[in-house]
Amino acid sequence: MLAIIACGQCGAKNRVDERAAGRQPVCGRCGANLTMNAGAGTGANGDTKSGPLTVTDASFTRDVLGVAGRPVLLDCWAEWCGPCRIIAPVLDQLAVESRGRYLIAKLNVDDNPQTAARFQIRSIPTMLIFKNGELAERLVGAQPKHAIAARLAAHT
Repeated sequence: MLAIIACGQCGAKNRVDERAAGRQPVCGRCGANLTMNAGAGTGANGDTKSGPLTVTDASFTRDVLGVAGRPVLLDCWAEWCGPCRIIAPVLDQLAVESRGRYLIAKLNVDDNPQTAARFQIRSIPTMLIFKNGELAERLVGAQPKHAIAARLAAHT
């Protein structure tokens, strides 16, 4: 599975294979060592990091349904999906800009088929907005940043 890690030195986004245990990833632009936990997301308890939270079938109930008081946008995506790759930087920006008002999370549908089936994800990218553990809205297809932000704002 690939993770997107932002370089602490130059800010470049790097694809890093999480299965490459024991090897130190370095930035493709400046060569600085990358920290695998940097950019891992925003925790369900409200602590802010620099990117979306990765959700799995096992963590879905806690990380999405268990969040109260603010909306959660769950991006259902796959590595092979072109439109998913196009909106990934938009979701990264929204996660950084959230300031705790909402949570951005990502679910790889290929690796997490139970949650994808539960919400009948038939087309990707599909973004699900949850509020207090309930599905509030579904956005299908690549959307511009302002449209996603407006839908999130409607639920804050």
